[in-house]
Amino acid sequence: MKRDYVIIADTTNDLPMSFTEENGIDLVPLLYEIDGQAYGRDCNLTPKEFYDKMREGAATKTAAANIDEISEHFEPFLREDKDIIFMCLSSGISSTASNAFICKSELEEKYPEATICVIDSLCASGGQGMLLYRAIQNKKNGMTVEENYKNLEEIKMNIVHKFTVEDLKYLQRGGRISKAAATIGTMINLKPLLHVDNEGKLVAETKVRGRKKSLQQLVRNMGPCMGSFADKQDVIIICHADVEEDAKYTAQLIEELYHPGEIIFSGVTPTIGAHSGPGTIAIFFMGDVR
Repeated sequence: MKRDYVIIADTTNDLPMSFTEENGIDLVPLLYEIDGQAYGRDCNLTPKEFYDKMREGAATKTAAANIDEISEHFEPFLREDKDIIFMCLSSGISSTASNAFICKSELEEKYPEATICVIDSLCASGGQGMLLYRAIQNKKNGMTVEENYKNLEEIKMNIVHKFTVEDLKYLQRGGRISKAAATIGTMINLKPLLHVDNEGKLVAETKVRGRKKSLQQLVRNMGPCMGSFADKQDVIIICHADVEEDAKYTAQLIEELYHPGEIIFSGVTPTIGAHSGPGTIAIFFMGDVR
């Protein structure tokens, strides 16, 4: 008899919470700290509260989900004889994936009849959200746990991330750029354009002077990556870190150039935003080239 299965993800997927709740997705929280106060499980800040604190200079810290935390989410479903697909933040950014694979190995010994599929998304934020969106659609379309897992592994390298930040100091704090580069870049109003590479790591593409120009270039840079997916953009995800008007402006540019079937707006979770900072705008779509 075919077993039922559940889809589990960590909270960095950045799909709207209403969407994941409607589709019964269990979420493993990735915790974050701001000025030494821990959040992410029973206590959370609103996006505006979090990003306002960052703007005021608060210190931030993030943590991966450990093995025990992941197991706490897996075991109740395994006891109900359900299989699992779990997808998590890129191993190029977080150790959540390696902890999940250890958890999988331990629980497969305890529940030998179970199928536990762990997907290192090699994605972040709405990129992982895009993969989660596909997983939900695949299940609704009748795919088995194995078929769904295979499809997600096949398409994850076609999920393209394009993003820009408003203030270079947050990338500098995270070691992405030097202090000197951040200082000079801020002085001349440089805005970096970045993407997530095939190893799931953040990589700088270029720099543009001025916020509006950076958003325009960000959207133009989408086209060359789309390739065979140019006329298959059924959904594009835009995530923002407390800059809703910039997100709407970006969506308008995307509509004019690419005519997607749907644009999903969402916020950048604090676990990601702690490193990119308030003002981040990120676009996620399908393409031939990351």
